[in-house]
Amino acid sequence: MSPAHQRPQRSAALTALACLTLALLTGCTSHAAEPAPPVRSPTHSPNSPASPASPGVEQPAVPAQVAIPSIGVTSSLLPLGLNADGTVEVPPAEKGMTAGWYTGGAIPGERGAAVLIGHNDTRFGRAVFHDLKKIGKGADIVVRDEQGQATHFTVTGTESVSKKAFPTKKVYGSTDDRALRLITCDGAFDAQGHPVDNLIVYATAR
Repeated sequence: MSPAHQRPQRSAALTALACLTLALLTGCTSHAAEPAPPVRSPTHSPNSPASPASPGVEQPAVPAQVAIPSIGVTSSLLPLGLNADGTVEVPPAEKGMTAGWYTGGAIPGERGAAVLIGHNDTRFGRAVFHDLKKIGKGADIVVRDEQGQATHFTVTGTESVSKKAFPTKKVYGSTDDRALRLITCDGAFDAQGHPVDNLIVYATAR
């Protein structure tokens, strides 16, 4: 669950962004469906040998828990990297009630886009982000790091998008904001029983 996220060369990153925007995983009934993010240099990744701590520089603590009081969600966070095919990992189906943090993005509360991924449901039933569609603009999202420090985010909007037109750059791309994105499955089911859409929640740190 914790593969290294290698630091790409700039040319490779641009090529990957063009290709990976089209990449999709299969549906939420067995595991969440998220397009691959663009390959980019993370603010900090605890699993990356290409991002060692500089001497005398304290690295931010990694996220350990997310809570969404308005929909009754509290979950620990699993580290998620990239699969061998370049698509983003998702939590295993048997851990459907646990959300994950994509280690190739920003640490929640730091500048950049931090991304949390959770299932809507799995073959084992209802999952952690099942009620994410009920979240409203202005809702509070709390992310606590491994040292217990809390960062509060305010929901600024949501959107449901086709997995065939996932806004990869908007979700995973660079930003000067201290941004948070939550992603799960949404919409109707295809012939294989997989949801055809993704629900994206956008939030900004207070």
